[in-house]
Amino acid sequence: MLEPLTALDWLSEQFTTTNQRLVVTVVTAGVALAVLLSSQAFHRHLNERLKPLHADVVTTVVLVAAFVLSMATILGVWGQTGAIRELYERQDLGEEFVARVIVSFVILVSTYIVVRFVRRLLRELFESSSAVTRHQHEVAHRLSQAVLWTTALVVILSVWTDDLGGLLVGAGFLGIVLGMAARQTLGSMIAGFVLMFSRPFEVGHWVEIDDREGIVTDISIVNTRIQTFDGEYVVVPNDVVGSSLVTNRSKHGRLRIEIEVGIDYEADVERARELALEAIDDVPEAQAVPEPGVVTKSFDDSAILLGVRFWVDEPTASTCTRARTTAIGAIKDAFDEHGVKIPYPQRELSGRSGTDVQLSADGARGGDDRWGPDGAESTADAEDRNGEPSSQPMERT
Repeated sequence: MLEPLTALDWLSEQFTTTNQRLVVTVVTAGVALAVLLSSQAFHRHLNERLKPLHADVVTTVVLVAAFVLSMATILGVWGQTGAIRELYERQDLGEEFVARVIVSFVILVSTYIVVRFVRRLLRELFESSSAVTRHQHEVAHRLSQAVLWTTALVVILSVWTDDLGGLLVGAGFLGIVLGMAARQTLGSMIAGFVLMFSRPFEVGHWVEIDDREGIVTDISIVNTRIQTFDGEYVVVPNDVVGSSLVTNRSKHGRLRIEIEVGIDYEADVERARELALEAIDDVPEAQAVPEPGVVTKSFDDSAILLGVRFWVDEPTASTCTRARTTAIGAIKDAFDEHGVKIPYPQRELSGRSGTDVQLSADGARGGDDRWGPDGAESTADAEDRNGEPSSQPMERT
């Protein structure tokens, strides 16, 4: 079985000095490295002339042959093939061992070819479907890789051991122990797979997760990375993402912005609405469809509250901030120009009228000059009595 390996023993007789052997070793390793680096270009060249599966097989065979020939040449130059043969005979490995090695090697090479074929098949299948994103395509490819390589590993184990069931049971117990020890990591990994299929957000989306707002820069099996608008990079475990409220502001490609503004109770509400809509026309980021709108929201303490709403296409943090700033300035200028008052918070103080207090001629009850003509305690006396200024008149009934 080792005769092909010992066929290059004559090289050790041709190159007798150490320098000569070093030169041959470096040249052989360089040739093998050149074949490896040029394998992609060689594969593309074959794809243009052969079927993709045939190109995969030829490329793999060339790489394997280059590796085996390089190793045999280096061993032959240094005269180590005899040592390997002696080790083989001393260990009494037999032909069965060599056959298992060859079968395992063939399984690995075949799995590599099948993985490349499945990846190409998935790419051709998903490129014709607009419902599948590039990220979902990558996830499907990674899962297919895991399934194929796991299957190959099980087959190789079955070649080397007769009690595969016992080995798998032991591996199952080991998996349980590792799962209990690393349940947080495994929880994040499971949540990562769920996120990859549910796709609540993608790389580049503007999201808010667990009170953290920013742009998604990476989604891995274990965590999600976000760059905040303060320049911070936040790593959020996927199990936290799965249990948190996620707000995606980029999912549908547009975002509505609302600006609340209060107008005086004496102002014309309809006129204020018209002015606000005209002001939104001056905002470059505001979209005409859906059209902007103004709604009357509530009666506040000092003003009638209006909600000015408009939509922004392809929203980003900078675009929305710029649109909001421009809109607030335009609304303020329009209201100032047409005399629509935006009132400050204010409070009106007054006494209760129609009380049954009997007042004397000098405006006090029973000669007590602390009470004003409307039955309310004067502010000055209230201040003197309490030791501090009074915020409103006190009433006496």
